[in-house]
Amino acid sequence: MRLGNTKVANIYPNGKIERKAYIPAIAKTLMSQTRVYGLDMNQTLVKTYIRTEVKFHADLHSHRSANLSPDLLIALGIHHQIRYPYYYVKKLKLKITQTQKEEVESRRTRIAERFADSGLKGKYLDRKIDDNTFLNFADLIMNNIADSTENIVKIRASLAVRKDGQAVFTDLEKVYLYRYVFTKGIACDQRISYSNVDEIEDRDIVHYLHCMEKDRKNANYAENSLFQDKLLWTARQYAAQGIQYAEISDTALVKKSDAAFTLREIHEIMPKIIAETGVTLRFLAAFRRVPLTIVKDDINKTNYFLENLQVLKAVAGDPYVAGSDFVGEEINDIMELKPVIEKIVEIANGVPGYVLRIHAGENDSLPDNVLNSILCVEDSLKEDQPFPMMRIGHGLYTAKLGTPKGKMLLDKLKERGVVLEFQITSNVRLNNLSEMKNHPLKQYLKKEILCVQGTDGGALYGTDSIDEELSLERMLNLSFEELMQMRRAEEVLVNSAMNSFQKKWIQFQEVCREENVEAYYQQKIRSMDAFFLDVPHGERKYVTEIELKKRIKPLPLHKIPIIVVGGSFNSANHVTKINAAECELIDDLLQKADPQKVFFVIGCSFKGYEKYLYDKAKDRFEIYAYLPAAVTRTELKYLEGFDVPIRVSIEASPMGVYKSVAFEIFKCKENILLALDGNSAAGNLIQDTKNAKYESRRFINSRSIGLRSKAESLQGYVTMWNGENADMIVAMVEKMWEKQV
Repeated sequence: MRLGNTKVANIYPNGKIERKAYIPAIAKTLMSQTRVYGLDMNQTLVKTYIRTEVKFHADLHSHRSANLSPDLLIALGIHHQIRYPYYYVKKLKLKITQTQKEEVESRRTRIAERFADSGLKGKYLDRKIDDNTFLNFADLIMNNIADSTENIVKIRASLAVRKDGQAVFTDLEKVYLYRYVFTKGIACDQRISYSNVDEIEDRDIVHYLHCMEKDRKNANYAENSLFQDKLLWTARQYAAQGIQYAEISDTALVKKSDAAFTLREIHEIMPKIIAETGVTLRFLAAFRRVPLTIVKDDINKTNYFLENLQVLKAVAGDPYVAGSDFVGEEINDIMELKPVIEKIVEIANGVPGYVLRIHAGENDSLPDNVLNSILCVEDSLKEDQPFPMMRIGHGLYTAKLGTPKGKMLLDKLKERGVVLEFQITSNVRLNNLSEMKNHPLKQYLKKEILCVQGTDGGALYGTDSIDEELSLERMLNLSFEELMQMRRAEEVLVNSAMNSFQKKWIQFQEVCREENVEAYYQQKIRSMDAFFLDVPHGERKYVTEIELKKRIKPLPLHKIPIIVVGGSFNSANHVTKINAAECELIDDLLQKADPQKVFFVIGCSFKGYEKYLYDKAKDRFEIYAYLPAAVTRTELKYLEGFDVPIRVSIEASPMGVYKSVAFEIFKCKENILLALDGNSAAGNLIQDTKNAKYESRRFINSRSIGLRSKAESLQGYVTMWNGENADMIVAMVEKMWEKQV
């Protein structure tokens, strides 16, 4: 069987099928985005084998809660009989038996009494009660086999990033919440007995459950916790892919409540895992990259980096801790984190092979973050302190490499031996990459920069290290020599990591001796309370909801919202320039639209086309501005000059405002998006309209360089605006209005 010039399979007379090619996750995602699919056959169908010489044997970029497939997580949830929130039963519309319904409602009534004086009301109170009312997950599945197939399908879908198009970071955060139930799950107090595993229709889940039952008869794994079983299965999956070494980011390793316990469980299980699978797992203590700000002057609440640093100092020397990481959506300038980076560099001094990784350059909002990450580390070095083993997670967007700043970046990468980690599937799936032609990997390899591959937690994105390498080769047209270059870089890193592990293991044995690992680290963490008290908290910020309380108003949802993007949703280096044609469109729209039927929504900057709209429309139309959750005194004074009702975002960063626009509008009613200029945040808004529950008509300015690639990836689902009048937008408003009425 062939498609184009690619052999897809050999089909034999006896019915045997030998697959030779398949469609990778990236191609499937891009296909689902557009009605005009642009990749050629060579990029769409990839071969199913990798030459031994260039096969990668490490996953150097992954995350604790993203490694295992939904089917494995479901099997672990059944096997360990975890607590499953009633809220998710309702949210996913799972079917439960009458007996289960009566039991959980009775439990809910008792839980409700605990929150009677909480001050919460309405849906907020209901959510709180449902989040704290649990079902035994094993009971949910095993004692309702009749509905198990349908329920499993719904649960499975909740545990992976959407497959019918690109997602945005908001979707990822939601998936992580569903996954936390399984990856950080707690076993139910009352366990049930079941012997009907084979009645589950999904054969993979049945297979995993039988394997887990077998493990319970193995002395090595008989007492495994959920976390230990998760590590075991992570290693088994890696072994099946030919991976021998992996590093996993884990926020538990910088929490006082979790770090000592987590390390004890790692120390107990890892020697057994290595003996069975040959796979070494090490961990990066992960900081969430929230800006260093004081909200309501509550230092202890918001400056949680203090605790993170104290715990990191205590655990950095552990042999299984490879180093640290900054994780989370890249919506803040890395320079805001410089005080924390300085302390991490201080901690790293003298720790063998300490890895300092920073997620940077994942989207185009802050193209200087990669270079500034390196400069932050450089500036933090003490006299005669060697530069640590630094890695950049993603490194997709930077200053153009041919510019002076780009050349400086290349020089720094090479001089300091900084490694770039690439995960193109997650980049595509999370709306950070819509076309392959501008991917910088080949340029870096040409300049002999160290580059390696990761999966970013492949199971979350429907990929693995093999799929990822095959996609890298075909999608970016990597040559054998370029793959060899990456393979050699990986070898250097893994060899260094294993040498560091041995040194740290010897040191650890000397200091811990026969002491219980958990007790050792609990005491050590307590001894760090006096450290890092001098870490500055950053610029003082104020709670928008308090400072501008009188201006907060509900959206007029009896009208059709028109969201205008063109000034607030830009990257740090991009300023919207006003053009006459776009202004004429706004003028035309304001002349023809009916103030009784539409209202406008803008961002927080009051610049560019959004400022033009405000100046022209403020006396006739309702205009709502979305503001971040926290603002500086300077920003407050600036906002006083614009008399409009506001909505307050859940995010403290202006670059995260798009999430609340999507939540309050795209998921609630039909709308029109007029995107005139912007970068990644604007791209996320556009993607969110495609993913939304309600119809949205998207009009995208084809002359905006920042929006063009996003628009091209959605051909057939967007209307490209190129100087036409506003009649089409007004006509669409009328249709939506009539439908609403």
